[in-house]
Amino acid sequence: MQALTKPLQHNLALFLFSSLLAAMPAMAASDLEAQEGFARARSKSLHPGMDHSAHQNPADKSQEFHGVFYGYLPCSDCDGVKTTLSLQQKNNYLIVIQPAKQSSREYFERGKYDWNEETRTVVLTPTKGGTKTRRYHIEDEGTLIQLNEDGIKMEDYELQRSDTYKSREVHIH
Repeated sequence: MQALTKPLQHNLALFLFSSLLAAMPAMAASDLEAQEGFARARSKSLHPGMDHSAHQNPADKSQEFHGVFYGYLPCSDCDGVKTTLSLQQKNNYLIVIQPAKQSSREYFERGKYDWNEETRTVVLTPTKGGTKTRRYHIEDEGTLIQLNEDGIKMEDYELQRSDTYKSREVHIH
């Protein structure tokens, strides 16, 4: 009888273990749903009466691309250029450029940007001391590709959106 119970115990333990492994993806998905539900409930409790529906479908399409984009762009006389572009409220922008070389001083430029939905481009126009406009093609919701003077995409001149976390947009008031 004891010889029979040992294999039975072994099979029962194996069955329970495999059942737990099969349930793991379902538990992970429900955990993610629970976290999102907690985040929505927390937001409602912290900001009672605030209507978030305007954020989900903004009337002005340029509002979709508020955020921070960054990249490490090619450079002819250095190892590369760290670039951070912040598209802000009221069509203002700030771009910070830092070449990767011995004295790596940051340069910044402020200005206004215009959005063209048909061509899916963003045009940056500096407000002080600069006449050079920069143009970027919006590849997708998280990628801007710099265009040259002829409007052609420049290879390896790509900025990635940095204000997302695990494919979920960070929402800050």
